Order: sequence, then structure tokens, then C-alpha cells
Amino acid sequence: MSIEEMYARVAMRRDELGHLLATGDLDGDTFVKVSREYAELEPVATAVAALTRARGDRAALAALLADPEMADLAAEEADALDRRIPDLERAIRVLLLPKDVADARSAILEVRAGTGGDEAALFARDLLAMYQRYATLRGWRFELLSLAETDLGGCKEAQAEINGRGVFERLKFESGVHRVQRVPATETQGRIHTSAATVAVLPEAEEVDVSIDDKDLRIDTYRASGAGGQHVNKTDSAVRITHLPTGIVVAMQEEKSQHKNRDKAMRILRARLYEKQRSELAAVRAADRKSQVGSGDRSERIRTYNFPQGRVTDHRINLTLYKLDRVMLGEIDELVEALTADDQAARLAELG
Repeated sequence: MSIEEMYARVAMRRDELGHLLATGDLDGDTFVKVSREYAELEPVATAVAALTRARGDRAALAALLADPEMADLAAEEADALDRRIPDLERAIRVLLLPKDVADARSAILEVRAGTGGDEAALFARDLLAMYQRYATLRGWRFELLSLAETDLGGCKEAQAEINGRGVFERLKFESGVHRVQRVPATETQGRIHTSAATVAVLPEAEEVDVSIDDKDLRIDTYRASGAGGQHVNKTDSAVRITHLPTGIVVAMQEEKSQHKNRDKAMRILRARLYEKQRSELAAVRAADRKSQVGSGDRSERIRTYNFPQGRVTDHRINLTLYKLDRVMLGEIDELVEALTADDQAARLAELG
């Protein structure tokens, strides 16, 4: 099938779906399914229509280019179209790339302190705040599920749920080791320390995505630890769930209710199991893939935040921005979009 035939089929299918939606003669589930497919095809069909017009306009300029009186003006328009047409063709190819079914989903964010002691925990807290600010800027809902703090207010480990359309698509390249270089607040000699935190972004899973058999779970309850005094929980409200086949363990003690803690723990467990399935499948499909942007390897150092120089460097794409203060305020779109573009370019190259 030629690319032109593919474009024609996309436009035809979009029109068919539009007609189905216009009739209104669809049951609830079918309406949702048709609406979703229509929404996915609409930008492709719109881009195809723009490309068709641009090609038609370029062909029409041929006669004007031969006219001495119109040649200069026609040449300017032809140059503009010659630049626009390849851009439109590439945009359509990107839109036609296979979709990750998880892209539209909400996500579970996990942040953990790595090497570096108290400074690593403080940096992990800064990263957590950065993603919370980014969620606010995007209009997403950020819910902190659990937070284990240090005495200095750092974050040993935290989980959060970020709700909104396309959260995973925007944040999936954040998984990995984030390194910081700065003078810690506890440093009296002004020496720069290097420490790290680990970030994991998991697509939120629904019960239909992952089959969890009750007999595969070991659920332990215990008293939540706290700061003492009135904050000590006198009931066994904390929950630890172990998924026996995989050894994945999730503990939750933020809520006073055992039921709420179990619900939160199960949400995280489902997300981890779903991501495990996705990672195993991706490893099989992309064993020889050269691009590492989308690998999600949490042991890989992906980014360095250098505070003395005010720069942030993403090592996967060799991108350095001298706007670290803005990045820490949640303005990470430039990084997100550069990573997305690099991933798209790699996938287009694979398709040839």
C-alpha cells in the first residue's frame, strides 16, 4: 500500500466514524469506542487534508513559475511550500506511529533517595515537589499516596498518583537515576557533593489489565510507625502486601484506616505488575533497539542537576539547559518534548 493510499484510507475511516457518531444510533460502549477511534484519527485526517492542499497548491504554481511577470512571487510561494510539505509528511508519519496503549493513562510516580545520605533524601524531596508543580501547571491532580521522611525533612521514599489524560505519555521518560551536584545545606566547608535519587513512572493499571489471584498475595498488618505521642497508631492499620509469584512488596501506612491503606497498596501493586508485563514485552520486541530513551531502565543515570552552574543535562539526548531554577519550579516541558521527539525520530528510523 502506497503512502497516498494509506492517507486515503485514514480520511475515509474518519468520515465513516463521523457519520456513525452523527446518527446517534450507538449503545454506550460502542459510542465510547467509536469516539476514541475518531479522536485518534481526526488529527491524522486533518494533517492529510493540509498535505493534500499543499501539494495541490505546489502543482498549481508550475504554470506561474513559467510566467515572467509572476515568477518571482510564485518562487517565494513555491519555496515556502517546499519547506512545508516535508514537515507535513513527517508530522503524519509521527501520527501514524504505533500508539502505546498506556500513553493516555494516569500514572503512579515513585521517588526514592539513592546514594548520598541526607542530601540524597533532600534532593528526592525536591524532585517530588518538581513533579507536583509540573502536574499543577498541566492541570493534573496530584495525590500523595505515601511519604517516608527523614529528620531533616528529606524524602526516603514517596509514591504519588497523578491523574489526568496523557500523564504517562508526558512523564514516561522520567524513569531512571537523577543525579544532583550542589553544596548541601549541612556542608560547612562549601564543598560540592554529588548524590542521586531514583524516579519510576508507572502507567496506572485497572483491574482488567492485571489478573491478581488472592492466593498469590500475603497480606500482613502492623502498627504504623510515627513521631510518637498522639501520632502513634494504636491499631494495626498499616498494610504490607507481598505478591508471592514475583516477590513485589508494597507497604502502606499513611491512612488511619486499614481498608484505605490496602486500597492504596493494591493500586501501586497493580501498577508495578502491569509495568513488569509491559517491560518484559518491550524487551522482547526491542532487544536490538539502539535508542535508550524509552528503555525505562531505572539503573541508568539519565539526568544531572548542577546547581553551582545552574544547568540541567539529560545524558540520553545530550541536551543541556541553563535554566535549572525554572526546571525545579516544574517547567520541564522542554525536556519532555525533546525526549519525545528523539523517541519519535528513533521509531521513524526503525520503520525506514
